[in-house]
Amino acid sequence: MMRREAFITCAVTGSGATAKKSSLVPRSPEAIASACLEAHAAGAAIVHCHVRDPDTGDASRSLSLYRELVERLSSSKTDVILNLTTGMGGDLYLGPASSPLPFSERTDLASAEDRTAHIVELRPEICTLDCGTMNFAESNYVMTNTLSQLRSMASIICASGTRPEVEIFDSGHLVLAKQLAVEGLLSAPILAQLCMGIPYGAPADLDMLVALARQIPSSWTYSAFAISRLSLPYVGAALLCGANVRVGLEDNLYLRKGELASNGQLVSRARTIMESMGVRVLGSGEVREQLQLTKRW
Repeated sequence: MMRREAFITCAVTGSGATAKKSSLVPRSPEAIASACLEAHAAGAAIVHCHVRDPDTGDASRSLSLYRELVERLSSSKTDVILNLTTGMGGDLYLGPASSPLPFSERTDLASAEDRTAHIVELRPEICTLDCGTMNFAESNYVMTNTLSQLRSMASIICASGTRPEVEIFDSGHLVLAKQLAVEGLLSAPILAQLCMGIPYGAPADLDMLVALARQIPSSWTYSAFAISRLSLPYVGAALLCGANVRVGLEDNLYLRKGELASNGQLVSRARTIMESMGVRVLGSGEVREQLQLTKRW
């Protein structure tokens, strides 16, 4: 059923190599905080954040960088809902097929406690939980999330009072998310994100989106997005499938072909699409009430 009211999440920076492709991808905590405020002013109720090394632009899981980001947002007195990633620390880089061991020095495998340390200390309202292991486009890279790791992370997240947003990259990930819910490891109301078009996950075709949307329990709240050139068209597709919306520079760098975008411009374009479809864009306060979140700063 098409949504008549929906919220926008803006994924402002991500962890990929996009910072080397666009100068508009924020790197420092100051720049990421500024991008969050820009996205919120344009209509995003939620901002989803990674942190990066300010000098290199590389992805990081530095607690000090997360702390600075949260402090900057807190001091701004913004009403935006903060969603921090827990995806870092599950990166496995193998050697070539003929000699997979030892692991490459790029490997970053951390404990459940280390991957959630910033959540426990900083207590954002939402954080992500990637519900599965998968390949990306790199031949010897695997994003790893074992069952024991996910169960431990889910327990830590819920005990901290943060709402987990389960990230669904493929159909089996949704099966696993449902199992975590059955085990009581996801606190209600359950929040999910359908992540479409990531290499070797669920393709960003409409048949797959509809199939996944139909498998989500009716009591869950969910969003959907696609990457690259399908990011903005997926605003409409998500709404038609009953989902909320996500855009941002983590997923797509362009406003149109050849024109680099800012986060605020992508949110503004998403809002225009939504309102042209007769959909009311929900504010942070309404989303906070819907998801039973507690603003902590």
